[in-house]
Amino acid sequence: MKHKLARLEPRSNTNDKSVPTIYVITPTYYRPVQKAELTRMCHTFLLVPNLHWIVIEDAKSNSKLVTDLLNNCGVVYTLLKEETPPEQKLGEKDKNWSKPRGVHQRNTGLFWLRDVFRGLPPNQIEGVIYFADDDNTYSLEVFEEMRYTQKVSVWPVGLVGGLMVEKPKVSNNKVTGWDVSWAPNRPFALDMAGFAVNVKHFLSKPKAKFAYHVKRGYQETEFLKHLVTLEELESIAENRVLVWHTRTEKVDLRLEQK
Repeated sequence: MKHKLARLEPRSNTNDKSVPTIYVITPTYYRPVQKAELTRMCHTFLLVPNLHWIVIEDAKSNSKLVTDLLNNCGVVYTLLKEETPPEQKLGEKDKNWSKPRGVHQRNTGLFWLRDVFRGLPPNQIEGVIYFADDDNTYSLEVFEEMRYTQKVSVWPVGLVGGLMVEKPKVSNNKVTGWDVSWAPNRPFALDMAGFAVNVKHFLSKPKAKFAYHVKRGYQETEFLKHLVTLEELESIAENRVLVWHTRTEKVDLRLEQK
């Protein structure tokens, strides 16, 4: 039904106020698998009630490919653009971790949310922010688990950091540390796909955003340190993996020219 409604003019907003909205922020950039990645996400998000998809293209202007895909998807969306400065972009031979990725785009999504809610009374603000990259795989359950986050919720993520699962260490319902292989002493040693933030709480912290220059692996820490302490984290989906850092294989298109 959502997919069919997307084809109507004017387009219908299929969200309602019965449950808090999940604002999903997704940076994206052009490469051969982009449409496949976003199509998979669209089909997942269609099954999630009350979801608003904020897609930010790393480009000077929004592409026809992404615009058409979102128009026909059926998910309530906002399409933005923010180009990464050339000197901060990954080169062909650069390692994925050598430069922060998606920082400008995620911040653009956060700035948009601040603008949308500016001036509204607190009792009219409800929802959760989630950073969903377009190369991950998401279970429907993870969205229902995060929906009632009070400040910041955290959970396990599969296939990341050289492990089958990275996860918070939890004792008596409190997060006490991180079960990770790389740099476990980071204040928030978790993956971008492993936390959600309450919108109202985020709006109350004007300094909360991602840093443009940060040490490798500290992007999440630089953001979360403005929002919570370790003791304030809410552990959900314990001992379950509901999101996977799958990453699509780089496509070999050498025969295209031939």
